Amino acid sequence: QVQLVESGGGLVQPGGSLRLGCAASGFTFSSSTYAMSWYRQAPGKERELVAVITSAGGSTNYADSVKGRFTISRDNAKNTVYLQMNSLKPEDTAVYYCHADIVRVFVKHAYWGQGTQVTVSS
Repeated sequence: QVQLVESGGGLVQPGGSLRLGCAASGFTFSSSTYAMSWYRQAPGKERELVAVITSAGGSTNYADSVKGRFTISRDNAKNTVYLQMNSLKPEDTAVYYCHADIVRVFVKHAYWGQGTQVTVSS
């Protein structure tokens, strides 16, 4: 059973930094075909894709709103994906969710974490 557990959320002032972590269990990064993503959902808004990293050479992609400020990375030894968030703005306030698309026997399975709150405020 795949499980995703987020950590690292909290309250930070504008211009500050936070690092979110997503610890995955039930599959192994180094031997799987996957895309690991961070989404966020602000109050009254739809959930949006923030960043993604794939098993294909570790390629990454970002939403325009976070390019140059956020960095997604992975640690295969820890089976963990990180989201380093710098130069945070109040509009980054949201619940951040870890998401995994894992391909097994040619079928894609999707999983979500429980979410972690990020609040950017002075």
